[in-house]
Amino acid sequence: MKVIESVNVHEDIKLGLSSRDAYIENYRKTVQRLGQAGVEVICYNFMPVFDWTRTDLASLRADGSTALAYRQEMVDAIKDPQDFADKIEKNTKGFEMAGWEPGRMAEVQRLFGLYQQVSHNDLFQNLEYFLKAVIPVCEEYGVSMAIHPDDPPWDIFGLPRIITGRESLERVLSLVDSPSNGLTLCAGSLGADPNNDLPALIRTFGSQKRIHFAHIRNVKHCGPGHFEEAAHYSDDGSLDLYEIVKAYYDVGFKGAVRPDHGRMIFGETGRAGYGLYDRALGAMYISGLWEAVTKNEKNKEMSK
Repeated sequence: MKVIESVNVHEDIKLGLSSRDAYIENYRKTVQRLGQAGVEVICYNFMPVFDWTRTDLASLRADGSTALAYRQEMVDAIKDPQDFADKIEKNTKGFEMAGWEPGRMAEVQRLFGLYQQVSHNDLFQNLEYFLKAVIPVCEEYGVSMAIHPDDPPWDIFGLPRIITGRESLERVLSLVDSPSNGLTLCAGSLGADPNNDLPALIRTFGSQKRIHFAHIRNVKHCGPGHFEEAAHYSDDGSLDLYEIVKAYYDVGFKGAVRPDHGRMIFGETGRAGYGLYDRALGAMYISGLWEAVTKNEKNKEMSK
């Protein structure tokens, strides 16, 4: 196993509490042991309280599938996360959303209170403190940290989100200027914001060899702050996956790739967003795109 996803960062580290050093030391030991086991990339995120968030776990799409969806106005209308969780539960159709499990919700109110005084800059400073402690261990054991963008890539519930686009990605990499400090470039997470130019981001950070892990998936933009997850092929979503794959080809990307989230199709049940059938189709679609890009570029070279 070359890549592991994810090694979670404790909330005390994100909050910058006095207890963070003990959790950071545990993280350093984990990095050491994973490096000794042959792991080369650790995917992680620095999202406060929740991982990815959606307002609908089973939105019915025109093709008969169901998919994850997000509406910002629904989040804006709710001040109490427990109320939001109750509304989400009515839309789950038996699914669960990561980070919103019943046992987790008991901690949410306490964490929201702690984050009230944490600004975007505070969160960046806490991330810098964490990375400065962890990256030296990564360098020693041949491991790279690959931060995952926030999903969605904007503030939710008044919680600061800091990994949202080009400027913030550049800032993360500048916190510790080391090849071991890199990115998980998730097309779906960053692509939820139409202002993010995915091929350009790939070419920028891929040429710097700072993308260590690639998530390739699609989303459909339905309006401001409103998107739904789509099939991987470009005709179904708003992202041009051919151009995304071509950008990875152009920068000579050699890292791990995965299709990431998928629709629920063929009557499949399970964790929302992680349908095995659709992710298998996505993997094959990405493989086909890679073959097409490779052949097209080689034909161009031969015709010169």
